[in-house]
Amino acid sequence: MSDHDIEKRSDDGRKEGVLSREGSEKEEINLTTFHEKRAGRLVVSPQEARIEFGEAVASKLKLSKDGTKVLWPQPTDSPYDPQNWSNRRKHLHLFIITLAAIVPDFDSGIGIASIFPLATQFNTTTGVINNMTSNWSIFLLGWGGIFAVILIRRYGRLPILFWSQIFALGFLIGCTFAPNLKTFTAMRCLTAVFATAPQVTGLYVVTDLFPFHLQARKLNIWTMGFIISPFLSPFAFGFLVARTTWRWAYGIGCIYGAIVCVLIILFMQETMYDRTISPIPEPAAQGGFRYRFESLVGISGYKMAKYRVSWQDAILSPFKVVWRPHLLIILIFEAMVFGFSIGINTTNAVFLGSPPPLGYGFSQFAIAGGYGTPIVAVLIGELIGRFNNDFIMNVSIRRNNGVFEAESRLWACYLAMPLYICGFVLLGASFQDHLSVGALVMGWGISELAVMINTVAVYAYCNDCFPKHQGEISALINLARTLGGFSVAYFQVPWALKHGALQVFGVEAAIVIGLFFLSVPFIQIKGRRLREKYSL
Repeated sequence: MSDHDIEKRSDDGRKEGVLSREGSEKEEINLTTFHEKRAGRLVVSPQEARIEFGEAVASKLKLSKDGTKVLWPQPTDSPYDPQNWSNRRKHLHLFIITLAAIVPDFDSGIGIASIFPLATQFNTTTGVINNMTSNWSIFLLGWGGIFAVILIRRYGRLPILFWSQIFALGFLIGCTFAPNLKTFTAMRCLTAVFATAPQVTGLYVVTDLFPFHLQARKLNIWTMGFIISPFLSPFAFGFLVARTTWRWAYGIGCIYGAIVCVLIILFMQETMYDRTISPIPEPAAQGGFRYRFESLVGISGYKMAKYRVSWQDAILSPFKVVWRPHLLIILIFEAMVFGFSIGINTTNAVFLGSPPPLGYGFSQFAIAGGYGTPIVAVLIGELIGRFNNDFIMNVSIRRNNGVFEAESRLWACYLAMPLYICGFVLLGASFQDHLSVGALVMGWGISELAVMINTVAVYAYCNDCFPKHQGEISALINLARTLGGFSVAYFQVPWALKHGALQVFGVEAAIVIGLFFLSVPFIQIKGRRLREKYSL
């Protein structure tokens, strides 16, 4: 995108700002909801705010502590507004919601660590275990988020988070003591449906607590949780299962789920603040143990439902959002980026454990150690993303005369895609030609690094474009990545046996790069028009 295009778009935005300022002379701008009406375009510089809004409005704007950025959303003067909470309190909530976001894929990944013992226990093959349990639990992770967001729109974040984790824990206990494969499959699928709520609630919580200019950095932490989670359980429990029964792996998974539930009960508070209603209802003002209990179990949410969207709007909202062109295009792209990485996670245990010519013939201990690779890669991705996203945001704001345009988030994809190609091709070559373990580690690590960088950029872009629909955005991205990944395990191993792993991973990388060239530059060029026409 040329400097001339950026200057032209910035001038257009200034004209809009002048018009909005003229209109505000007749009708005062509502600063609490203004950021939602200008989806994807935010005036961040206080100097630019004076030009676009006029001195009268700009003087009312609340700024960051250093005075360099306008806060969006604009905090109220109430101490019960989550935007006004202390940093310690905010980061405690971020920490807990990140731990909770680990639960769904962590529970699903226990089956990867236990795949060979499960096949022995239930007298079947690893392929049947993958197809009946791993793939279907991944598939249901996506749909569970859609149901969760419908309830969250009505009853708030906290009760849905709490009850979902309680039910998920109960069904995981069912997995632990399942007497046969049918019961185990049912319990594992139900665990996936209920456990996925934190992967929807997290985006809500981040935007409830933090202003716009900090959201990408905090999203990076939350996203790291659920990207790293499917590798944690194969890494930790692979060593355990090699020495004892697979039921111990699921038992420890239950202990982790119970710890998350206890943290939610003791420390989490409702972050949903109905700032669009006048006057703003504040049930938190009553305080005390009774309020804590009622907000946790959903009594307060039930009472507040009369102020919120109707059941019809809550149910139809995901369908109203999903067809928007700039969202649908990026969802298809992210579905393949993340989906193929899910395939790597579910099938690498087979590649590593199978004897040559398909795999490396690793022992259970070696396979478990191998899953340390993507864990390190995701942590590196978090560090890179933390500084990369802030750098892109600040450069974009400077080049656009103090205005942030959502499409600038996608510049991070240009960093991710070369890494994606290198990682997948090297991983495929390692499996096919039995290259050194160092090559295998580098290929796998680079692939997951690329996925981490790309996924954070997609979440941030979609969140900026639809500031009133964070839950729907999170649920749809979650659904897209699971739909893109659950089926990969069905074809990846047979395809590699027939034509070689290099062809498999090479074609997958080619599909992703093709979608990248078709989608990301198009959205960066046409995104603003699409937002103005189709955003809600």
